[in-house]
Amino acid sequence: MRDETPAERGIAVAVVYERMREIAEEVSKVPEAWAVEVSGGEIHIMMSPAKRHELIVLRTARQLNRQLDTQSPGLAAHSGAEIEDPQAGVMRRPDLLVLPEAALDEAGDYVDPKDVNVVLEVVSKSNPENDYSGKMRDYPRIGVPFYVIIDPRLGTGVVLSEIGPGDEGPTYLRREPFAFGETVQIGQWTIDTAQFPLY
Repeated sequence: MRDETPAERGIAVAVVYERMREIAEEVSKVPEAWAVEVSGGEIHIMMSPAKRHELIVLRTARQLNRQLDTQSPGLAAHSGAEIEDPQAGVMRRPDLLVLPEAALDEAGDYVDPKDVNVVLEVVSKSNPENDYSGKMRDYPRIGVPFYVIIDPRLGTGVVLSEIGPGDEGPTYLRREPFAFGETVQIGQWTIDTAQFPLY
């Protein structure tokens, strides 16, 4: 019996993912579900985030958009868009994305991860492992160059970059930890974390 080719594995993942996506669409209609994600053959249901979680997202978006307007016209820091890669079996709804504004004006409901420059996640109180394990696995696999984790539980974070081979597939090779109060470099942009609250 021969091994599956990468193309055959990709088709198999896409078929399973399509069914998972259909189930996720139904689950998303439940009033308590703020967002629904698909990853690793599982459906993840997110509840509405805490106010301080959203305050950090807002303050980060403002900082990045000021820089993007002058340094990188055409790019925007935006929250709310879902990214999807059926071949990898991944659909995620990041807290904040940096992407071309034009990507939001294309046909379809989901952003292609190839259009995304940065994904930023603020760790939730109720499900921190999702940001530190599942998303840390998914984002390099779908080719997101920078993944930023901000953790208001601890007042810390990390910027992950430089995708390379790992034991279980693509992974981030570079980790730059930071503490609240520091100015953090993300590619050519920065965020000042001094005004980030703790939970």
